[in-house]
Amino acid sequence: MTRRQKKTLIRVIVSAALFAAAFAVTHFLPLPWWAELMLFLAPYLVVGYDVIFKAARNMIHGQVFDECFLMVIATAGAFAVKEYPEAAAVMLLYQVGELFQSVAVGRSRRSIAALMDIRPDHANVVRGGEEISVSPDEVAAGEEIVVRAGERVPLDGVILSGAASVDTAALTGESLPRDLGVGENVFSGSINVGSVFRMRTTGTYKESAVSKILELVERSAERKAKSENFITKFARYYTPAVVISALLLALIPPLLFNGEWEVWIHRALIFLVVSCPCALVISVPLSFFSGMGGASSKGILIKGASFIEALSRVGTVVFDKTGTLTKGSFGVSDIHTNGVSAAELLDVAAVAESYSNHPIAQSIVRAHGKHIDPSRISSLNELPGLGIKAVIDGREVAAGSERLMESLGISPVCGEGCSHDMRSSCVHVAVGNKYAGHILISDEVKSDAKEAVSVLKAAGIRTVMLTGDSARVGNEVGSSLGVDEIRSELLPEDKVAVTESMLGDDKKRTLAFVGDGINDAPVLTRADVGIAMGALGSDAAIEAADVVLTDDDPMKVSLAVRIAKKTMRIVRENIIFALAVKLAVLVLGALGIANMWIAVFADVGVAVIAILNAVRAMRVDRSDII
Repeated sequence: MTRRQKKTLIRVIVSAALFAAAFAVTHFLPLPWWAELMLFLAPYLVVGYDVIFKAARNMIHGQVFDECFLMVIATAGAFAVKEYPEAAAVMLLYQVGELFQSVAVGRSRRSIAALMDIRPDHANVVRGGEEISVSPDEVAAGEEIVVRAGERVPLDGVILSGAASVDTAALTGESLPRDLGVGENVFSGSINVGSVFRMRTTGTYKESAVSKILELVERSAERKAKSENFITKFARYYTPAVVISALLLALIPPLLFNGEWEVWIHRALIFLVVSCPCALVISVPLSFFSGMGGASSKGILIKGASFIEALSRVGTVVFDKTGTLTKGSFGVSDIHTNGVSAAELLDVAAVAESYSNHPIAQSIVRAHGKHIDPSRISSLNELPGLGIKAVIDGREVAAGSERLMESLGISPVCGEGCSHDMRSSCVHVAVGNKYAGHILISDEVKSDAKEAVSVLKAAGIRTVMLTGDSARVGNEVGSSLGVDEIRSELLPEDKVAVTESMLGDDKKRTLAFVGDGINDAPVLTRADVGIAMGALGSDAAIEAADVVLTDDDPMKVSLAVRIAKKTMRIVRENIIFALAVKLAVLVLGALGIANMWIAVFADVGVAVIAILNAVRAMRVDRSDII
């Protein structure tokens, strides 16, 4: 509990004790009206002085129609018609509800604020042969850092020495530590749960994973969902409307129909107490906030409430194959030659691909395993989606897809024994305008990709897979996973066009695109909901995507959808419940059936129940995952 909450709790306890004493005294002893007024005015002022102050301050600033104004005018009216116990009880229970709301909001905020604890305090940087402790902001890229057991990794980097075991739960939601070796990447915000290791930073603190995540979390509350905007506008017009309605209810029957003033003023006061919109104004934003908090605890960062709403209506999920459904860790599985040796074919292909960052290109360079002299390349032209043309050792070399060979008028030749797994990709190589052979590259399907697709389909969501690979490879991978639709041999611009063609197929449902967040930024931006997977250190992911999955688990996609659906269900429940109860009690109050105590329940009781319901969105258990 915060200091402010503790002070409010003390005031509530003192006020409740004074109220009980006043109730007991007035019940057993006959007192004049002024004495009874004083007895109940004491607990009223103890617990409600801040509400009175807020109402007065807001009125001075022109903000008349808020819940503080409603509570003050309703309780003041109750005192005026000598309903002293009801007046004090309304203010007391209102503050109980406010305290409960504050605690619930604080609990929800802590689930988000837990992420803020990933901010590192210091970095042990090695300078001039000495180790000094500095702020992470003061460390430059390329510096050497020592990370001891129990410390947070201050910046992103590569391990230089030592075997690292890091806890990434705050970043990815994974419960088990991750073992890393020399040369592997380690991200800021992780906790070293093993022995001491040394690392070299690959960027500044502002470029680190932890800095990007913290910035994303801080900005997430800025984007409101339609439901939130509706409630905000609703409260803006609703409150003045009920005040005017209460005024008419108090005046019209006595003036036009000879009604008793005291009776109709009392009914109008009940009308005012019931009409407080706090159950809606608080519980709806709290539901979204709790949903984002629950998602963040599982390594799912949602940029705002509007994307929770969009996720809940997803009807189609489009996956980019590489890095999402497959591991994206390519390796050379076979080499087939035509008139050259395997070593020579691999050599020219590796030299041609040495300047490319594409995973397939890097796999060929790794398989080559030797130093590549850049002076061997006199010219190089990378053709997106097709391959590379280069002049190597004075010879023209082309390495890439079958479409590249066809564009050069070269027919690929499949030699004897050329049978391979249909999941393999082919890199065809031509030397001196003559086909030299092809290299087979395999990409392993993720172990839980099939289950992830199955869970989405079971929820009635259509699944589509996009890939730049051949139709043969795409069909094999897609069929093995049970994907509904497969689109193959797509260039980067083709993926955007295909995604755009699917948008609006169902106006009531949205389309989500899942990519690795590096090469798929244009499509992530174009989809209704862009989901970047395994994008912990990617600028492109955090900027382009609406939802960022901090690890590469495809099951997180269905989990994100389920959390969004659960959150929106809770929002709808709160809206319907609050409006239904309030409407019923408003009618009963106007007819003289409901008393002030029922009105208090319709206000404070409904608010407490709605807040409790909203907090449920924070809980993410196994039923939400499968």
